[in-house]
Amino acid sequence: MEYFALLMFPVLIAIIMMGFHVAFSMMGVALIFGFMTFGDSVIFQFIEKVDSVSSNFILAAIPLFVFMGAMLERAGIAAKLFDAINLWTKHLPGGLSISTMLLCIIFAASAGVVGATEAVVGLLAIPIMLRYGYDKKLISGTICAGGSLGTIIPPSITVIILGPVADVSVGDLFAGMIIPGLLISACYLLYIIFIALRHPEKAPACIAGEESEIKTMREKLHITFFALLPPVLLIFCVLGTIIFGIASPTEAAAIGALASFLLAAFHKTLNRSVLHDVLIRTIKITAMILMIVLGGSMFAGVFIGSGGAMVIEDVLQTPYLGRWGVLLLVLGLAFLAGFFLDWISIVLIFIPIFMPLIVGFGFDPIWFCVLFLIVIQTSYLTPPLAPAIFYLKGIAPPEIKLSDMFRGVIPFIFIHIFILITILSIPEIVTWLPSKIVGF
Repeated sequence: MEYFALLMFPVLIAIIMMGFHVAFSMMGVALIFGFMTFGDSVIFQFIEKVDSVSSNFILAAIPLFVFMGAMLERAGIAAKLFDAINLWTKHLPGGLSISTMLLCIIFAASAGVVGATEAVVGLLAIPIMLRYGYDKKLISGTICAGGSLGTIIPPSITVIILGPVADVSVGDLFAGMIIPGLLISACYLLYIIFIALRHPEKAPACIAGEESEIKTMREKLHITFFALLPPVLLIFCVLGTIIFGIASPTEAAAIGALASFLLAAFHKTLNRSVLHDVLIRTIKITAMILMIVLGGSMFAGVFIGSGGAMVIEDVLQTPYLGRWGVLLLVLGLAFLAGFFLDWISIVLIFIPIFMPLIVGFGFDPIWFCVLFLIVIQTSYLTPPLAPAIFYLKGIAPPEIKLSDMFRGVIPFIFIHIFILITILSIPEIVTWLPSKIVGF
């Protein structure tokens, strides 16, 4: 019967590939296998899962973070910030790509919503980069990779779900993500600069336009200060309060949501239409995320309860693999799962199964979770089923082909592999900052 549970994964993937929604696919597979294994009593297990998800205090942060990201987008704060960054970089080789990546970094650190970052920045940056003759592969890679930073730069909605499932502190995870997130961001920027210097025709500098467009140093500083102030305040309100123990993730998300509302009012972009759109988007995205969380919880509950997790543990504990072999195999399975499942499903299915095994082998749980996040982020970019590419396809103009997107993300995937190897070799990159700030 334990081996019977292993059939849940191929059945789930087959149903998803047929076009059914991920949440309902997981619920359906859990229901069928649950009845076959436990009979009518599986209904009581599902009721318990509904109660567990609905009463989880940390998950209440999700709608608040979504609201914050949606408000930043609709209130035009991201557009003002992009214009301000462009004042300093647009006349440099690769300046528009640099501006785009910097905006992605700041927006990811402000809101933590992956899809929103890619959509907002893409709509702002793609027309300008095309107008100045930027290479379409570089445009695609920059937008896709920059949008994926919402996974590894705190605050991240992924971590809000990962923390409770892995039984680790969200604050510790946020602290552990900071240095890896900055390393990945720095490597992105260095790659863009390298391409701009090596192949100037792919990332040309913008030619100064009319005299009215030329700003004095005082004007540049004034515009930059007021454009940077909102995201800096949000980063402090959210990330700072969590890491230094001033507020829980949910409380910090509430502060951030309120701050984004007040900032929109301050910029005089808040009206009934904007608020309506933001609330509708928040409801839709939150409902989608929580349905997947519930479906993943049901799926994992049936799989673990029917003994499937024990079978996997027995297989992974074979002496031929060793502790490092098991770690690499788990990360490889998570990467492959990213071709078929979204990041929430991967977290909810894999972490309850593999986390006890990883901790049992003596690996640091925070370090493993950060590695897991980087693998998910890499899978998010990797063709042919990369979600980042299909997000971009939805907003990109027709002249940017799917082949441009596939080829554009490849250098950024190699950057991820380099960072992953570095963190595997030097765990202190992850563990040092949490030990200094949180003291775990």
